[in-house]
Amino acid sequence: MQSSTLLALSAEGVLPKVDYAIFADTGWEPQAAYDHLDRLEREIADPAGIPVFRVSSGNIRDDALNPDHRFASMPLYILNRDGRPGMTRRQCTGEYKVKSIKKKVRDLLGYPYPARIPEDIFAEQWIGISTDEFHRAKDAGVQYMRNRHPLIDMGWSRSDCVRYLTSLGLADTPKSSCLGCPFHGNAQWRHIRDTAPAEWADVVDFDAAIRKGNARANATGTALLGEAFLHRSRVPLGQAPIDHVTAAERAALTAGEIDEADLGVANGCSPWACRGDAEPEAVRDGFGLVA
Repeated sequence: MQSSTLLALSAEGVLPKVDYAIFADTGWEPQAAYDHLDRLEREIADPAGIPVFRVSSGNIRDDALNPDHRFASMPLYILNRDGRPGMTRRQCTGEYKVKSIKKKVRDLLGYPYPARIPEDIFAEQWIGISTDEFHRAKDAGVQYMRNRHPLIDMGWSRSDCVRYLTSLGLADTPKSSCLGCPFHGNAQWRHIRDTAPAEWADVVDFDAAIRKGNARANATGTALLGEAFLHRSRVPLGQAPIDHVTAAERAALTAGEIDEADLGVANGCSPWACRGDAEPEAVRDGFGLVA
């Protein structure tokens, strides 16, 4: 939502025109996200002369199930043999989003890895973070990329983004996140189940397939000493209590602040803003704008 807003504001001239937009594709997005990106490119970016690059470090679903591939672990919920809960280390955002964006930015600057980039050469990168999630704004961590957060500078909240995109006919802007991300809240799991049966069957199958850990670990004899799950309840996804509406969800719905399809999305896991270091709950998108 926020990243689409930034792109549209730039294309319309409300914000300066960016040179490029970069979408980090994990290979396992909802079809609605890919359809939306196609529309953004066709109706917003192309007419404004803004190239959209789709970059990828691989398919996170395929890699998790491939015993011959090094897998950057997802933050799976673990039930240890003694009954204690745990969680695997999160590496997926860095591997499947940040890494591929950095590589593309280096290429665009003319200094592909491992070339040294002069200190005075850098890209200004716009990150789609609104005022209601300002605490998630972070630096890029490398001198050749300098993050800015124009929505925060403008004082725009997520609600402002929703109103703006609605005015452009983009009210149906979907979430961009891995289908099987363990950071999904119950509302997001329900949304997949109730609106995309084939995608729901896919994540249920994946949940069953990773019960003993990723395929590489099992193949090398270092499988988890416990069981892994996608849902925080640590039961198979098809049996998980996803119809439970939390107090926070109910309050948001009652206040009319957000609809059910968007519940849990505010604290997401976009590049340089992943909330994986906090209590897992949701996931957002992988979009960067470069000037």
